[in-house]
Order: sequence, then structure tokens, then C-alpha cells
Amino acid sequence: MRRDEAWLDGGTLGARRVIAHGHYGRPFLAFPTDMGAATDFEERGMLDSVGQLAEGGRAKIYCLDSFDRSSWRNSELSLEQRARAHLAFEAFVVDQVVPLIHRDCGGPQDVGVLGFSFGAFHAANFCLRRADLFPLSLCFSGVYDVSVVGGGWERGDTAYFNNPMDYMRNAEGDHLDWLRRRCRLLLVCGQGAFEDTTGALQSTRDFAALLQAKGLPCELDLWGWDVPHDWPSWGAQLAHHLPRFC
Repeated sequence: MRRDEAWLDGGTLGARRVIAHGHYGRPFLAFPTDMGAATDFEERGMLDSVGQLAEGGRAKIYCLDSFDRSSWRNSELSLEQRARAHLAFEAFVVDQVVPLIHRDCGGPQDVGVLGFSFGAFHAANFCLRRADLFPLSLCFSGVYDVSVVGGGWERGDTAYFNNPMDYMRNAEGDHLDWLRRRCRLLLVCGQGAFEDTTGALQSTRDFAALLQAKGLPCELDLWGWDVPHDWPSWGAQLAHHLPRFC
């Protein structure tokens, strides 16, 4: 299988890595877990789970290193400052990663996003904030109220507009109508070990209920009590769901 590794200019973020898997097919941008690496997708078995799709020319998967350590997980910053730091990562994805994907795919096209654990928050947030680029989001064991990361002593507009549970609760009018037509989200979560203590199970239920109440195409898929918050679960879930999207 084709594997290419590129380093892109992240501006103030420094040089940042993108790893591409597969020759042809629908492009997907994969966000790792909390403070994870671009190599996690292959090293944790995710590529094995969907390798036939990549080998068969149905999917191309682009993996990033996390920026969370400098943004959402920077304990020295308030929540608002963390959100502002995240905007630099968002700009990098939009201005550098998306053009790379388009060039690699032979021209502009919609990009799906997917993520695991805290990466699921990113997948949902990028989809809902930039549905023009990322209309499909596959989210596994996520928490969608980013205020839980801490730093709540300052919470302003930037944090609000990067917190899906906040801004979708108040979404209305023409923009909401456009999201209804444009977006599709899949929220998956197990009910086993650590899905409750991480908050993922309740957050997944709550976020799905909110999106469905707003009329967005959102599918909720809860797996059994024997399915924990861990990579083997996400590999099985990804293998189950990804084929119908590519």
C-alpha cells in the first residue's frame, strides 16, 4: 500500500507532519486521540482494520499529529486562550492540509473527517464549522463539550464557537438549514470500560440528541457493555462503518 509522509509549513506551529495511506478513493482526514501522533493510525491497528478499502482504491486516509498539547490540553491557559491557540491549528488544516489532499486527489473534492476519543471532538467540530470542506464526520467515543478540558476561568466567544454543544444548541436560521442539507455525522460509542468515566458515552448520547433535535442527519450507534474505550473497539467500529461511506 502506498504510504507517503510530508512535512508542511505550519507557520507559528512549525513544520507539521501528514501521512497519507492509499492510492485512490474517497479522502478522509483522521484526527488521533488526545495528544496523539500521525503514526497512531497504523501503529494502533486502524490501518489493518480498513486496509482492504485503501488497497482496493476506495479510501485514502490522511493522518495528522495532534496539536492538543499546545491548545486544549495546555493547563497554563484559560479555556478562551486554548480555543485561540486551536485556531492556528484549524488554519493549518484549512490552508495547508486541505490543499495537499486536493492536489493528491487530482483536484478539489469533499473530505471526510474521522477521529477517536478527543479526535472525535475535532472531527465533529471541523465538520460543523467548515462543512464546505468536511461534510462527513465519523466520530468514535468523543466528548463534544470541550469545556471539560479545564481552564474555565475565562470563557469567551472563541471558546463558544469551538464548542459544538454550545454553538449547535443555539444554531438557527439559514445557516442551520444549510448544515441540514450539507452535513452528515455518525456518532459511535461503546458502553464498556472507560466510556462512562471519560464522559464519552453520555456526551455521545447528548450530542446525538441535540443534532437530531436540530434536524441534522446524525446517526447514533452504541455498542455493547463489552466494548471499552480503546483502540481495538475503534478498529472494529471503523471496519464496520467506513465501507458504506466510500
